[in-house]
Amino acid sequence: MILKKSFTISYSEFNAPHELEAFEQKLIEAATNVAQNAYAPYSAFKVGAALQLSNGVIVKGVNVENAAFPSGVCAEQSAISAAVSNYPSEKPIALAVAAYTNGDLTYEPVTPCGNCRQVIAEEETKNGNEIKIILCGKNKIIVVEGLKNLLPFQFNKTNMES
Repeated sequence: MILKKSFTISYSEFNAPHELEAFEQKLIEAATNVAQNAYAPYSAFKVGAALQLSNGVIVKGVNVENAAFPSGVCAEQSAISAAVSNYPSEKPIALAVAAYTNGDLTYEPVTPCGNCRQVIAEEETKNGNEIKIILCGKNKIIVVEGLKNLLPFQFNKTNMES
């Protein structure tokens, strides 16, 4: 017997930052500002990420490219690694991502790549909480409540159990 199932994802879409909560606006501002620090000499695609922790601290990260592709690091991974290194007992509660190309914010929001989605999934599993993901573009802002809405079939520690 074939059992057919489906997923439903949920997200909110906004036209401008002022429509969001104050802490979400602050994260977007941090992500867009830090993106300017990205090292992207090959793609000119600068990404910034701002991760809010449970203690209110905002940890930032940027993409860092490398001539020995794919040895670079994504902004989301950079922010999460910095948070784990410097604030190991704090849980991440929200992550904002913004990207620039040709010196301007992208029209559409940029979503985390597959590797970053898996890193975010691991943080949610490790800490037992969903991370709100705020994706900022010039035309709209997308807010996703938890990674399950971006990565429905996650690989996690339960997959490694017998």
